[in-house]
Amino acid sequence: MSRQLVLVHGRSQQHKDAAALKMTWIETWSKGLAKSGLKVPIDESQIRFPYYGDTLAALVEGGAAPDVIVKGSEPPDEEKLFIGAVLEEARQEKGITDEEVLARAETDVIEKGPLNWRWVRAIATALDERLPGASGVTLAAATFDVYHYLRNPGVRDIIEEGVRGAITADAETVVVGHSLGTVVAYNLLRREGEDNGWKVPLFVTLGSPLAVTAIRQALQPIGYPACVGAWFNAMDPQDIVSLYPLGPPQFALEPAIENKVDVDNHTANQHGIAGYLDDAEVARRIHDALTAA
Repeated sequence: MSRQLVLVHGRSQQHKDAAALKMTWIETWSKGLAKSGLKVPIDESQIRFPYYGDTLAALVEGGAAPDVIVKGSEPPDEEKLFIGAVLEEARQEKGITDEEVLARAETDVIEKGPLNWRWVRAIATALDERLPGASGVTLAAATFDVYHYLRNPGVRDIIEEGVRGAITADAETVVVGHSLGTVVAYNLLRREGEDNGWKVPLFVTLGSPLAVTAIRQALQPIGYPACVGAWFNAMDPQDIVSLYPLGPPQFALEPAIENKVDVDNHTANQHGIAGYLDDAEVARRIHDALTAA
C-alpha cells in the first residue's frame, strides 16, 4: 500500500496562497532532511495540505489578530474563562508570581482570576517580559483559535471537512500537525479514524497544546487514536504554546507517546513551524515513516 503525507497547519495562516504555503512547508522539511543527507522521498502530489486559514479567520470574525485578543474589548465570559485559564496555567508553570502580574496591571487594585480581563492581559505582558522569545500574546491568540474550534460547531465542522477529505482509506497516511493543527488532527483521528478505515503509521505533533488543562478537558475523554501506529511529539522547551510534553501526568495515554523535548526552534516566538520542520530528527522521522516497508 502506498503512503502519503498530510500536513495540518496551525493559526495565523489567513490571506496566504495555499499552494505557496504548502511549498514552504515542504522546502523547510527539505532543509531538515538535508542535515541527515536525505531528500523528500515522495512526489509533491502525494503530499496533501488542507488549507483553512481564511475560513478560520472569517468564521471568528477577524479575531485572529493577537492585538485584538489581548488589547481589545473583553470577550464573552466562556471565551474569557477558557483563554484566561490557559494563560493562568502558563504563568504558574513558568513561576511568574502574583506580584509580577500585578506590577504589569493597569491598576494597583485588581481581582485575580481568568474572568478578570485586566488580570489576563497583565499575565500576557508578564510572560512577554519574563520569558525572552516566548510570547503571551502568541499563547492567547493560539488559545483563542483552539477555543473557537472546540466550542463552535460551525468552525469545527468546516475545518474538519477539509482535513477529513485529505485522508483516504486506500493509502497509509503519515499525519503531521502543528499548533492548532495538532488539536484538529488528534480530534479527528480519535473520533473517526478507525470507523473510516484510516491507517496512520505515524502521527507527528509539533508545538502541541494538547496537554494544557483547559484544552485536554474540552477533548474528554482523551484516548490513543486506534488508527495510529506510532505517535511522535516534538517541542521546544521554551515554546509557550506547547506547555508540556504529551505524557504523564498531563496527557497519559497507552501506548505512550514518544516525546522529543529539546528542539531548538529558531523562530521569533519559538513556536513557528519553520523551527520544527527543519529539525533534523523531526524531518527524519517523517521521512522514515514514509519509506518504511
